[in-house]
Amino acid sequence: MDLSTFSLKELQDLQSKVAKEISGYAEKKKKEALLKLEEAARDLGFSLAELTGVSPVRKRPATAAKYANPANPADTWSGRGRKPRWYVEALAAGKTPEDLAI
Repeated sequence: MDLSTFSLKELQDLQSKVAKEISGYAEKKKKEALLKLEEAARDLGFSLAELTGVSPVRKRPATAAKYANPANPADTWSGRGRKPRWYVEALAAGKTPEDLAI
């Protein structure tokens, strides 16, 4: 492949494709290695988490919205975490949490 015949745009496109392939290849190899390690640990009667001392990451499911902004109903809050500004302002203006409930 003679790269000197390519235009700058073609070289940049090629460079981005090569970077994507390298990244994908590395991720594929990591997954394969992880599967082999998990299988080896299982064959020995352990989980990989037990051997490494690292517990698998548990993702929480998204919680349903409980409150909506009266000025913009698409702006919602689940009731967890920091209170949004619109919620605090509505309470200060005399609204109750029940008024803002969905």
